[in-house]
Amino acid sequence: MNAAISTNATPQPTPNAATTPLAGISPVMQEVFRLIERVGPTEASVLLTGESGSGKELAAKSIHDASPRRNGPFIAINCGAIPAGLIEAELFGFEKGSFTGAVRAHAGVFERGEGGTLLLDEITEMPLDMQTRLLRVLETKKFYRVGANTELSTDVRVIAATNRCPLQAVQSGQLREDLLYRLAVFPVNLPALRERGNDVDLLADRFLDELNAQGATQKRFTSLSRMTLRQHSWPGNVRELKNCIERAYILGDQWLELAPLIQKASADKSASADDRDRLDIRVGSRIYDMERSLIEATLEYFQGNKRRAADALGCSLKTLYNKLNGYAQRRANGFAQSRVNGYPQSQECASS
Repeated sequence: MNAAISTNATPQPTPNAATTPLAGISPVMQEVFRLIERVGPTEASVLLTGESGSGKELAAKSIHDASPRRNGPFIAINCGAIPAGLIEAELFGFEKGSFTGAVRAHAGVFERGEGGTLLLDEITEMPLDMQTRLLRVLETKKFYRVGANTELSTDVRVIAATNRCPLQAVQSGQLREDLLYRLAVFPVNLPALRERGNDVDLLADRFLDELNAQGATQKRFTSLSRMTLRQHSWPGNVRELKNCIERAYILGDQWLELAPLIQKASADKSASADDRDRLDIRVGSRIYDMERSLIEATLEYFQGNKRRAADALGCSLKTLYNKLNGYAQRRANGFAQSRVNGYPQSQECASS
């Protein structure tokens, strides 16, 4: 098995997580490792599912590292973080002069990822019209830059990821059914941290070892923190665990106390939840700004589910998409005019 995956029967301290992005001794994680070992050397499209923070991007990187493409680029983009009006240019690139502010040609990720692997994170957040174009690229391996007449070829392995149930996304109109079956040739589900048993101790020790190595310290968990590690449900999964340990490391002199940080985070979350269904509008605000704020707040309340948001707003799903595309176009126009060096490179998304 590739060194990017840890399958030791007993926990081993690892000073550098970059060489082992996934770790676990639980049966559910051993199954994940087995699937990655099987699919890594192939060219099959992979669909990674799992809760936010469960390690989907790390799994995608492990698949890449276990493949013949390991020496090629690994590029991850978050489809939900790119405005609808800009995602085409980010995926396929554009020619100089194709829109205002395009002062030079730009290669999209299907060009920059040539010979490597492309992770499309939060695939259910991609606009439906772009899903249609993506399906064609996956089937033909050809695409056009924005503003170009010449068709280009691409040699990229695509891995998709989502924290939603793919079948529910199809039923709600967020994901094309034909695209789902094209992407889910080989599905892999990343288990939640609460399902992984003693992996929480393994991961906690690993994160603390890394911090101690970086800071030349020898900090340790208290016995209460050890109990907290096992008792907390970790709804934010591995990402929450890592962030909590880093905060405790910064605050602790020699011993790390996790319980107070978790209690405070839970209290802050409860207070935030009480305010989730309210929106403050300043008197004299423009109708356009009020409408946009209401739509965006409603989408956030329903965690990006556009159909539920449309139902709550009393409009059709098509109307909601038109509104969102209009907002994205305004942002895109202002964004392009504010840049003199052309379209910026997207940043790789955080661990999914």
